[in-house]
Amino acid sequence: MRHLCFAGLLSLLTLPVAAGDTIDYATINRIIDEGFNHSELPQTAQYLTDRIGGRMTNSPQMRAAEKWTQERYRSWGLANIHTEGFDFGRGWSIESFSVRMSAPRALNLRAIPVAWTPPTAGTLSAGIIVAPMKRERDFAKWKGQLRGRIVLISKPSEGSRPDKAPFVRLSAEELAKLDTYEPPRHSEAKIARELKRASFDRQLDAFLAAEGAIAWLSESYRDGGLLHGEGYSYEVGRTPLLPGFEVAAEDYRKLARLAKAGADPTVELNSVLHFHDEDHNAYNIIAEIPGRDRKAGYVMAGAHLDSWVAADGAADNGAGSVAVMEAARILAKLGLKPRRTIRFALWSAEEQALGGSMAYVERHFATRPPLKDPDKAGINPYYLWNLRWPITPLPGHEDIAAYFNIDNGSGKVRGIYAEGNPAVVPIFREWLEPFASMGATVVSAQHTSGTDHVFMQQVGIPGFQFVQDPLDYDTRIHHSSLDSYDHLQMDDLKQSAVILASMLWLSAERQQALPRAPVPRQPVDTSPFAHDDADDDDDAETD
Repeated sequence: MRHLCFAGLLSLLTLPVAAGDTIDYATINRIIDEGFNHSELPQTAQYLTDRIGGRMTNSPQMRAAEKWTQERYRSWGLANIHTEGFDFGRGWSIESFSVRMSAPRALNLRAIPVAWTPPTAGTLSAGIIVAPMKRERDFAKWKGQLRGRIVLISKPSEGSRPDKAPFVRLSAEELAKLDTYEPPRHSEAKIARELKRASFDRQLDAFLAAEGAIAWLSESYRDGGLLHGEGYSYEVGRTPLLPGFEVAAEDYRKLARLAKAGADPTVELNSVLHFHDEDHNAYNIIAEIPGRDRKAGYVMAGAHLDSWVAADGAADNGAGSVAVMEAARILAKLGLKPRRTIRFALWSAEEQALGGSMAYVERHFATRPPLKDPDKAGINPYYLWNLRWPITPLPGHEDIAAYFNIDNGSGKVRGIYAEGNPAVVPIFREWLEPFASMGATVVSAQHTSGTDHVFMQQVGIPGFQFVQDPLDYDTRIHHSSLDSYDHLQMDDLKQSAVILASMLWLSAERQQALPRAPVPRQPVDTSPFAHDDADDDDDAETD
């Protein structure tokens, strides 16, 4: 593999990479110049985060973001700008809330309403009971003890003792370790455990309401006063019965200690929350730079526009959204006419089990038959996706040549995951050579999960995710109350947008489409002789 310094690119305009293909370094240089010297990325990020803020799916803020992003695409001259709706459920937003301890002393507690839980309809005041429950079999222990109480449903943790820096960049050694192919794993027992857990929140809410509890509190899963507020009961007709709040870990443990010591804490809850039922559809935002060869299909980049509302959804995934938008602006500004159409997607409902990208896959790429098992009725489709066989490709399956996803915060791109498609590795290594001096060097054959390329991969679409510096994304920022503009790394984001624009251009111009994996068939269990218990969750007991 050749490493070319930036200066060398000024004199080297093209380099053969395969029969009939060249890398147009002159265009790459123009992308680099526009992306670093004329960037609009900071202004785009500031408006999305400071002005619009956190973007819960189907909330008024998300509706504002859907409208504004289309306006920006129009101002940059993109084409075929439109929305694609899919059935989602209720919108939800926070107007105001307060959580305080009134006895044995007055203390404001750091907390946030859990998404899609109902408001308190005034101030609720009651004593607490620490009653941890994480399995249906835990209910029997607390039956008859919860009436009129605010229930602490998490087992209090013991606190953390961090021994690593919260903000990190990947070292050369760590990057080298990524370049390893990992065989696929398929476990029937694991699928059974996931399906069992998928319905627990609804069972818990029903049990608490039946027992006469008036509200519940859970412990934040991070220390340092961080809050998140994730919740998933957004479907119409499945709104929780009781108000729920996530409490900062330090404050939650304080309440639990006081209860253990016999101080009988009293807590007051007040929340003004709104459900939005004007339109139960969520919307993906689509825009394009038209290709010059209609028969060549298209390449695509995407990031999810939705977020949580503990903060402004900056790193997750305002960062990816503005990188996609900036890549679109750069390519449009340069007036490029790619062979293939370049399509840009801003997904909705990623935080609710990849809802937007799943809807796009099922509309454009492939279908899977519904399950007929009545025991699985009502379980989120995310958990059932890999149980539905066979996959039937749609006519649009062959139209897409590549999909590039960006959703790991604002850290610098250090390379790309081939996502279990080893045939693209030498191609991507060649494409990344101009960016070695910017830190992007690794091509990893590994799979990644948890974001919007997943369902594309799982129907045989060549979908890819970028390797990024983690920074403090996983330690402090992801989904948390710190996820604001202040924690975005603008130089890193500019580099990401430049590399994304370049990868789109190169894949759009390539004579042949990138190599594809076969359309998946139902796999066999990779651990057929394991003795797994579907009731085990590998966690400590609650008592």
